[in-house]
Amino acid sequence: MSPMLRTIALLICSNIFMTFAWYGHLNKLNDKKWFIAAFISWGIALFEYLLQVPANRIGHAGGLSLAQLKIMQEVITLSVFIPFALFFMKEKWNWNFLWAGFCMLGAVYFMFFKH
Repeated sequence: MSPMLRTIALLICSNIFMTFAWYGHLNKLNDKKWFIAAFISWGIALFEYLLQVPANRIGHAGGLSLAQLKIMQEVITLSVFIPFALFFMKEKWNWNFLWAGFCMLGAVYFMFFKH
């Protein structure tokens, strides 16, 4: 598997953990004290870092710039966050999700293509 595909796969998995660590407690731990939610979130975030650090190292060693890694991370974050918000958090669809995605595609264009 190419470094780019390994980086993307690891970042997708990392972002799933990250999204649950950052926002999952809002749905499932509302009745708990904030510090309990924080400790649980930190535990989940450990797995996020165990995937994110190698992903960035593989991507950078594979020729991706820091800026390319960052915008890739942001696109993946939005791609993971939208289904999470809709299906896990039961948020209502908002067209702003789509418009934000188009803006991210513009950012990808500027980071990955030479001008």
